[in-house]
Amino acid sequence: MGRNVTRRTVVSVDLGASPPTRRRPDELAAEEPLEIRVRKKPLAVTMRTPGHDIDLAMGFLLSEGVIGKADDVLTAQLCAGTDTPNTYNVVDVVLDPHVPPPVTDPSRNFYTTSSCGVCGKASIDAIRTRSKFEVAGDPLEIPARVLAELPETLRASQRTFDRTGGLHAAGLFTAAGDLLVLREDVGRHNAVDKVLGWALREGRLPLSGHVLMVSGRASFELTQKAWMAGLPLLAAVSAPSTLAVELADEAGMTLIGFLRGQRMNIYAGAQRVTF
Repeated sequence: MGRNVTRRTVVSVDLGASPPTRRRPDELAAEEPLEIRVRKKPLAVTMRTPGHDIDLAMGFLLSEGVIGKADDVLTAQLCAGTDTPNTYNVVDVVLDPHVPPPVTDPSRNFYTTSSCGVCGKASIDAIRTRSKFEVAGDPLEIPARVLAELPETLRASQRTFDRTGGLHAAGLFTAAGDLLVLREDVGRHNAVDKVLGWALREGRLPLSGHVLMVSGRASFELTQKAWMAGLPLLAAVSAPSTLAVELADEAGMTLIGFLRGQRMNIYAGAQRVTF
């Protein structure tokens, strides 16, 4: 069993059975801290599901505006850290000399949790980062019928969720509805960072003409991460927040929520959805 899943004995209750309780093994989604270092200096700690940690670190640095392309990074390696036994919960990144080091003042406290990627930021200004990619003019057009198929495709590919029921997912799709990459994590923002880190390392940025699909809701932070990667369309199974909609309007993105079955709400950028 990999580190992304652990097993624990639980008391299972079924009031319609006799007896109503039984002990059985259950599989849980793992959650461990990952420390991201830049030039051996601690920058961030995020609670995540182990796996694709280099992609997670690269996606995090991209969405925070520290890097913008794969060439901005000389090396990125998983390190043992100080734990005993070694858990390899540290990623050390060496930036190209031309890349300015990240700012680490108190207003940019990069501690994050699995539920909220911006917890600890000391001000509104600290959570806003402008993308270097212009998406307002992105010519993407996608049929509504293609969008309607994305949640089922995403869900069918969530292998760890099938075992644990406790992970979020993010998937990168083409305009034809083809799934390019899917990542799962206890944190929705981590799943997105893993997808973006994969795209960066594959040399695919900006992600013009692509769609990011996420389980759950579309928050301000996820909308910003999509913008930082040059994505013109973000779709979510649940509702967006007010700030997410405002940011999508500002960036010229298309934002879709409540994408379930044959229904969806288009909150911004409706011109990209065809019928």
